[in-house]
Parts: sequence; structure tokens; C-alpha cells
Amino acid sequence: MTDNKYRTDFPIFENHPCVYLDSAATAQRPACVIEAEKEFYEKMNANPLRGLYDLSVKATDAYERARQEVASFIGAGSPEEIIFTRNTTESLNLVAYSYAMNFLKPGDEIVTTVMEHHSNMLPWRAAAEKTGAKLLYLEPDEEGNFTDDEIMTKINDRTGLVAIGHVSNVLGCENPVRKIADRAHRYGAVVVVDGAQSAPHMKVDINDLGADFFAFSGHKLMGPMGIGALYGKKDLLEKMPPFLSGGEMIESVSLKGVTYADIPHKFEAGTVNAAGAVAMAAAIKYIQNIGFDEIRSIEDRLCEKLFEGLSRSSHIHIQGSKDPKKHNGIVSFIMDDVHPHDIASILDADGIYIRAGHHCAQPLMEYLKVQSTARASVYLYNDERDIAEFTEKILNVRRWLGLES
Repeated sequence: MTDNKYRTDFPIFENHPCVYLDSAATAQRPACVIEAEKEFYEKMNANPLRGLYDLSVKATDAYERARQEVASFIGAGSPEEIIFTRNTTESLNLVAYSYAMNFLKPGDEIVTTVMEHHSNMLPWRAAAEKTGAKLLYLEPDEEGNFTDDEIMTKINDRTGLVAIGHVSNVLGCENPVRKIADRAHRYGAVVVVDGAQSAPHMKVDINDLGADFFAFSGHKLMGPMGIGALYGKKDLLEKMPPFLSGGEMIESVSLKGVTYADIPHKFEAGTVNAAGAVAMAAAIKYIQNIGFDEIRSIEDRLCEKLFEGLSRSSHIHIQGSKDPKKHNGIVSFIMDDVHPHDIASILDADGIYIRAGHHCAQPLMEYLKVQSTARASVYLYNDERDIAEFTEKILNVRRWLGLES
């Protein structure tokens, strides 16, 4: 039984009944997404862009329609500005290697934050080492907020690139991307936004954000694993060299030289994940049919219930804002005298799935003075029964371990 009308759209809950609270890591897939990928392989399985026969033309058309769907989803001006990648990580590395390593120079500064996922930190470290640029980190308060003084001090006329997560995968806070982008653009810096945790949960318009690049993954918004997208402004993409070289990303090749294909194909070397792109587009349509207002309403209500449940124990400490509506479906916490891995293992025994560890954000853990956290994250298929079951079990964890409750 469930009081959530969307849950039946997801076959996983019929095949593997559980309380799934790890959507910040990967979301479950509705049947329409699974069917879209299946339909591609059953009805149009051929290499897009290469064959002149009917099956390949159908595959190409489906692939390019998916690109248009992604472009519309985030407000891109043209589908040419959308590059299909494997995931957010690959998208950010593409920008680091094709843009940062070719256009930054010694003396430039790359600004990111201490709360970034490693995927939005390590590529910039590599770019700094390669170019001689200096890497700086914006430091937030304990709730994840950046002061105006911090932004103005760190972003200045030496700044060449700013890389920031739209929403933290640990604290759930939405960062002031537009304010940071305006400051960066004042000095001619390029702004890269990691949208992995925002694109599934809120309406994104890259123009409103002021993003020069925006990266996100399909699997976090109920699409397949192994497909993601990078938005890049056309003038930037056109001057960047390819990230990978090989088949399909060329216009012509001779023994004396090469002419690369136009964007976006210049950045999509080899056989592409066309089925994944088509299914990602199906996930986007599913989200749009429900609407972000509805999704936000569900997540806010469930986060409030999580806060209420966790606050019943004085031994549980929620990380980040005290306002559940500022968590965007993500609630990380620690429990006195209990390692997060033990929390996750105990809950797992009852079919309740949460994330435990450093969440690929070790510098943030160090900054918060914790080794790791437990993290419960909700999405549109969760309901209050999930939270009630989670709360009942979490409040007994210390007792089960022989500690005072």
C-alpha cells in the first residue's frame, strides 16, 4: 500500500519492495523510460549519423530529437549547445581539459568551493597543475551559505574560471549561482555549474543562472546510467579543441591533417549512447508532465517529516540548514557514537536504503569536522509511510547497539 500516486510507475518497487532513500545517488526509473530504451533497440538499433539506410536515419532522428529535448529542458538557445556525455563527471572533465587547459595561464585563478563533489574539484586541480593557475576555495558557513564578502574577496580580476555546484549533494543547499556568475562575468571569467543535484528537482534555466557551462546526469533524473549532458555556450564550444579523438567527430581526415566536425559532434567521438539519450529524453518528458511544483511539494513535505523524526533523538544531528525547505530532498546527519556505515547496515536489514560515507566530498567532511555522514534523500516516488518506517528504525539504532537511546 502507498499514498503516493506515482510509485506504481516504477517497476523496481513491485520487483524489489523497499524504502528507497538514496535518490541523490541515483534515481529509480519509471516504466516509460525503460520502455523508451527497449524500443530503441527493438525498432531503430543502428549507429546514428553514419548510415544512409532507413534504420540508421531513424536512429539519427531519435538521437537528435533527444538533444532538442535536453536543450529545451534547461533553456539552451540551440541543440548545438548540448553535448551528450556519459555523466556529469565526464562533462566537467571535458570542460577542464578542452577549455581550462587551453585557455587559462599562469597567474589566473580558478575558484570553486569546499563543498563540491570530487567531480567538480579534481578536474580543476588537474587544470591548475597543467596551466600554472592557482586554485582557490569559497568557504561557507555551517549551513552552506556564502557571505558577500567571501564571494567578492575570492572572485576578482585574477579569476579565469569559477566552478560551482548548483545544489550540494551533502547539505542540500542551493548555492547563489547567479550572484556568483555576475561577479565572475564582471572580470571576464567563465562559469561552470554542476547541476547533477538540481536538474532533477527544480526548473533550470541556464540563462537565468548565468552559466557558461552546465553539466548534469541522466541517472539522477530517472534516466539511464551512462548518459549525461553538457551545455556550453556556442562561442566557447566552437573555439575549444576536441576532448576525445576518433570516429564520427571529424569532417575529413588525410595523412596530412584533420578537419573536425562542427559542434556538438566534435565532442562526441565514437559510437554514441543513442538509446540512453532517447531514454533520458523520456525521463525529462515524465518530469515535465508531473511538473516541478508538484515534485517540490512532495520533497518539502517529506523533508519536514524527516526533520520531525530525526529531531526526536538528541543524539542525531542534521547537517546544514535548520530549515527543511532548504534541503532540496537531501538530509545528511550524524549520530552520536555510531558510525554512518553501521546506521546504513542496520537499516538495510529492514529494507531501508540510505547512503553512508563521505559522499565524494571529503574536503567538506573535513571542513564540517566530521568523518562521514548518513544521508537520506527523497524523490517524487517516496511517501510519508517511507519516512515513518525510516523514523521508527532510526530511533532504535542506538538501542540495538547497546547504547543509551
